[in-house]
Amino acid sequence: MTATTTAPAATTRVVRKSAFARHATLVTRVLTGLLFTVTGLNGFLNFMPAPDPSTMAPAGVAFSAALYATGYMLQLASGVQVLAGVLLVAGRFVPLALALLAPVVVNIFLFHVFLEPSGLVMALLVVAAEIGLAWAHRDKFRPMLQAR
Repeated sequence: MTATTTAPAATTRVVRKSAFARHATLVTRVLTGLLFTVTGLNGFLNFMPAPDPSTMAPAGVAFSAALYATGYMLQLASGVQVLAGVLLVAGRFVPLALALLAPVVVNIFLFHVFLEPSGLVMALLVVAAEIGLAWAHRDKFRPMLQAR
């Protein structure tokens, strides 16, 4: 009779989130998706009134005018926002949507920090939502962030 040894099975670490964390992530994902879907569609359809340039900081007006003058940048940003927003609302390809939105969110934040401080609170909320959702999906980002 021969002795056989079996190697322990590879254990997969399963971390359960609390019900509150699951619901908070869901609500944040859907609200962020709706925000970017609506604002992205507004970039094409202009159904929300634009702010009066006389109430904005001159540097913010100049930056917005420069983006508009390119002829493509605002449409590109709006298209990315619509695509990523729909993906977030649908709950499909969420890490991809977050990766697409990351440069947009950084630009929104820096625009309000340096050029137009009046919208800084909303910009901070968007940054917090992006970081929170990225943290909730950190396992999906881990392979991308490993040095090889």
